[in-house]
Amino acid sequence: MIAIMLTDVFKFLADHADHKLEVVEGAFLFRQADVVKSLFLVEQGMIELTRHQKDGRAIVLQRAGVGMIVAEASLYSSIYHCDAVVGEESRVKAVAKSAVVSLLANNEAFAQLWAEFLAREVQSARALIDILSRKTVAQRLDGWQAWQGGEAGSVSTDAPRGQWKNVAAQIGVSPEALYRELAIRRAKRG
Repeated sequence: MIAIMLTDVFKFLADHADHKLEVVEGAFLFRQADVVKSLFLVEQGMIELTRHQKDGRAIVLQRAGVGMIVAEASLYSSIYHCDAVVGEESRVKAVAKSAVVSLLANNEAFAQLWAEFLAREVQSARALIDILSRKTVAQRLDGWQAWQGGEAGSVSTDAPRGQWKNVAAQIGVSPEALYRELAIRRAKRG
């Protein structure tokens, strides 16, 4: 997303982190089938959750950027079901799974924040499914802009440098195709 906001649940978990990690591009935070010991909070950089298919293809399930939690669903599993690959040099905080489980059991305010957070994640996943089901770059961009609270067909010119490349990956198009669509929209606006 272009507008990055740290959620209350992120801030709450950050206060309970047991250590920080500085990780280089290409490294793994964890691998598929590793025992779940921690959740990770992205303070800088980007982590991709990737699942490899039997035919060798990789599917990116999540691109977690600043202010996001990596593999939150792992809290309810004994093992990770994908790899967490560092997409760009990153700084993350690790929060022990046992600490999060304890917070959920003993802190009603946190449990409510967690439930709200998970509900928003489901809503985001559904919005992304809708966007990815669209056939053209223009339709996908319209869906993404509506999801971000913008007007379909509009062009935001205040995107941080390099952010459109991330948007292209998120909506499943090449950066070049997205840049062409943005240029068309800018030309129409005059």
